Amino acid sequence: MKIAVVGKGGAGKTTTSAVLARTLGRRGARVVALDCDTNPNLGLSLGVGDSETERLLTLREQVDEGEAEHAPTWDDILARYGTDAPDGVRLSVITRIENPEPG
Repeated sequence: MKIAVVGKGGAGKTTTSAVLARTLGRRGARVVALDCDTNPNLGLSLGVGDSETERLLTLREQVDEGEAEHAPTWDDILARYGTDAPDGVRLSVITRIENPEPG
């Protein structure tokens, strides 16, 4: 299952995403949360903390600026640019996925 949360600024997308991710994780689902927002705060809402959220943002900026290479596969994205959040959620802060794998 893939769920995308979209809407206007200040509508509660981050909060809704965090609640969905943690609830599904608690129920045993494998959850990957991707924060693609220009103001990424999903890490804070998921409970990974300020420093880890900032670390993920820095990694995203390094890729965007060409200082780090794009991950070639889905698993590499999660390994290189992800972190574990509470309730079994894996979080990654990204701009885009180039050449996504089907599925």
